[in-house]
Formats: sequence, C-alpha cells, structure tokens
Amino acid sequence: MEIFPVVDLSKLNGEERGATMEVIKEACENWGFFELMNHGISHELMDTVEKLTKEHYRKCMEQRFKEMVASKGLEGVQSEISDLDWESTFFLRHLPVSNLNEIPDLEDDYRKAMKEFARELEKLAEQLLDLLCENLGLDKGYLKNAFYGSKGPTFGTKVSNYPPCPKPDLIKGLRAHTDAGGLILLFQDDKVSGLQLLKDDQWIDVPPMKHSIVINLGDQLEVITNGKYKSVLHRVIAQSDGNRMSIASFYNPGSDAVIYPAPALVEKEAEKSLEYPKFVFEDYMKLYAAVKFQAKEPRFEAMKIMGTTVNLGPIASV
Repeated sequence: MEIFPVVDLSKLNGEERGATMEVIKEACENWGFFELMNHGISHELMDTVEKLTKEHYRKCMEQRFKEMVASKGLEGVQSEISDLDWESTFFLRHLPVSNLNEIPDLEDDYRKAMKEFARELEKLAEQLLDLLCENLGLDKGYLKNAFYGSKGPTFGTKVSNYPPCPKPDLIKGLRAHTDAGGLILLFQDDKVSGLQLLKDDQWIDVPPMKHSIVINLGDQLEVITNGKYKSVLHRVIAQSDGNRMSIASFYNPGSDAVIYPAPALVEKEAEKSLEYPKFVFEDYMKLYAAVKFQAKEPRFEAMKIMGTTVNLGPIASV
C-alpha cells in the first residue's frame, strides 16, 4: 500500500529542502494531492475556525438540513441516490471582492476568524504556486500571473458539514468529481474521515491529521502544465456517525484569465503535443457547472471546439 504524501513545509528552509521539493514534485505528478504540516498557519487560529464552524452549523444549519432530509424522505431510501450529496454547505467569496459581510447568520467573531484564515490561506496558496513553478522549471511568479486576469485571482471557500447518514451505502457525502479551478486548500475534520481520491483504480483515504492543510490540484493546473500534473477524481463517503467538517478554499484564475499550456512545457518542435485547449476561465466554469460530476476530458474537448479569440500575450514573470 502506497503511503499518502505528507509534506513538512518547515523543512524548506534547511538542508532537507531538496528532499521536500521532491516529495511535492512526486505528489503533484502521481497523486494530485498532498497534505501539508507546519504550513505557517497558527494552530490557535485553526482551532478557532473549527470551533466556530461547528457552532454555526449547530445553531443555524443543522435543523434546516434535517428538514430537507425529511422533506425528501431520505432516511428510508432503499436504492442508491445518484443525484444528491449528503452535505450542508455555504460559500464565502474573498477575492476579488469579499462577500463575508453579506452572509446572513454569521457571528462577528466567526466573520473575523474566517477573514484572517482566508488571508493566511491566500499567502500559502501563492507560496505553493511558486514551489510548483520551481519544480516545473517555470519562472517564479508564472502560475500566479497565469491566474491573474485583469482583476487578480478569484478566491473563495466552501464550508461544508457532512452529518451522520442513515444510509451511507446508498448516498454519497459528495459525488466523485475533479475540481474545476486552480489550487485547493482544505482544512478537514481530524476526527471524522470520509475524503477519498482515486489512484490506480483504487479509492484511497486522505488521512485526517490534526492541523494539516490538504492540497489538491484543479483542472486549470492540468491545462497549464500540459498534463504533467493532473486533477484527480475525489469524493466524500457519508458516515453513519460523526459530523465531518470540511473547509475547502479555492485559489482560482480570475474570471477573464486566459488559460493555456505554458509554452515552456510544450515541446517546441511539435505543436501537436499541445493537447490542451486555450480558453477564458469563466467559460470553463459555465460548462463545469452543468457537468461537474461527469468526466473532465469531454470538458477539455468542448473548450477546444469552442475556441477563443482572446489574444495570447506572454505571461509576465515577477
């Protein structure tokens, strides 16, 4: 059994930097996922965010979820449900403009904690993008600039709870999918498991670890790296007991960013090796919204057919 890749970011500053970069490289090339320890976000802040997230679910969302389950008759289902996820969610937008103050029912201390947490995650995402650039042989700042668009990246958070499910064999917590965007940073429950990724046709558990941040790569990084890194199918298994918390933050391209394989990663002689399309990120997201739980390859093909007239200027490096 292969061991899920865990990266100790504190080792980047010492003599183990080379070995640590190699773990990140191998994880990106062969897993599409890895788990970060010692990532620089304070444990105190993470504990606060977890406590307030769970309190908010109990106070504001638990009853609504129970009513939804009752209204659909889901407690007594006898056959597999293939068009519904057993999750209770809400969404926060941080960039380019925050909507934190517009979300109803959030206590002020929760808003404050989530704002600080998002700021820390944004810094971590940008650090990771530069580490990926280093491993890929791209100029520092290439990926950040590829994501930039005219107003900077888009960055948002999906806050989810996966309550106990009476029929976990018949209802998924979250159906299998790849993520549409760029880099995903997940703060997950360390007591209740459920997240799995597909590797070599086997579903593998992403281990719950205290104070870790799980990283996975989205479709946009697959395109920009011309398939060197790939987005990976993952899902959440519903559990019969325990309420699993999941805070997934998505560092994505700006809506008008033009996405295409980095020329440095495309074989110069053979233009045919450019397997992936070029497109405007917002167009990809519109398509993804309709076919999220279907295979990603037809999405790439559809974007090829759609094409784009956007001028592909060089991406500046910093």
